Amino acid sequence: MSVQFDQLATRILEGGAATEADALAVLRTTDADLMSVVAAAGRLRRAYFANTVKVNYLVNLKSGLCPENCNYCSQALGSDAPILKYSWLSKDETLQQAGAGLRGGATRVCMVSSGRGPSNRDVEKVAEMTEALKDEYPEVEVCACLGLLKDGQAERLKEAGVDAYNHNINTAESHHDTIVQTHTYDDRVDTIGKAKSAGLSPCSGLIAGLGETDEQLVEALFALKALESDSIPVNFLMPFDGTPFEDTWELSPTRCLKILAMARFVCPDKELRIAGGREMHLRSLQALALQVANSIFLGDYLTSEGQEAKADVEMIRDNGFVILGAEDGLEGAGSVEHDPAIRRRGAGTEVAANA
Repeated sequence: MSVQFDQLATRILEGGAATEADALAVLRTTDADLMSVVAAAGRLRRAYFANTVKVNYLVNLKSGLCPENCNYCSQALGSDAPILKYSWLSKDETLQQAGAGLRGGATRVCMVSSGRGPSNRDVEKVAEMTEALKDEYPEVEVCACLGLLKDGQAERLKEAGVDAYNHNINTAESHHDTIVQTHTYDDRVDTIGKAKSAGLSPCSGLIAGLGETDEQLVEALFALKALESDSIPVNFLMPFDGTPFEDTWELSPTRCLKILAMARFVCPDKELRIAGGREMHLRSLQALALQVANSIFLGDYLTSEGQEAKADVEMIRDNGFVILGAEDGLEGAGSVEHDPAIRRRGAGTEVAANA
């Protein structure tokens, strides 16, 4: 088996591509062969991203109060999950929180709001926040995640300086209607298309552990490849109390690692981000996952706390990696947890999962 995966990596590096059968083989490999899979996927990770790790920081602009019924989401319609619910942060609050993450080592700020999609007034708020953030931190990347977009909204965000737009497909098209009924898979694909057409970098990923089959995980990854997603967040379901998935526990650390490896084989040159649920599901294998993935979130997510930022930065450094943008060292990296903004309103786990 080790030869099989090493040969697959060589074929990809020589210009070939993983097939659906290859992807299934990665998912279904035995735990005894797991290190062979990681080593082979790691060849691709190193070829395209060397030893860098991109650090992202999430600002939850608006929490809860969502009319969509995504069954996995603590903010969804019908959820009884005990989360903070609030309307929009002010521009100053947003800048304070974003600044905390940037000082801690992040180079991309992900601005997320709950809801079906933004009004034009909401888009103007985010445009104003983006312009102010870039005035203070000219090099920062800004990714917006505001839900389903209407005509013209992506163009306005691009004009304001937004670099990327996140809208996860979350799962395979064949599985989509079992996890949400208030919008369609095509609605999500349409928004990704609007973002791409406006010149925004498409950021789209999935949530593993939603009752999908191996074949559906493969289907989702090949869909993301076809959509040309530049950044692929891989979330692992956190079964929040008060949601339909509250008792769903399908993942193990080795399963999560195989999913990440499969994503690397299918999309070898794309940013692969370990996102929501990594602390709960990868557990002691988080560091090993960095041999496959090249991007993480620093600190908290949407509706619950993540690992301490200092521990994340130490994990990156201890395993021979450097933070992208700070290859020459970053004084204060990982100190974000000491900033009062780190325990911001509504921090949480399923990154941009409800947008």
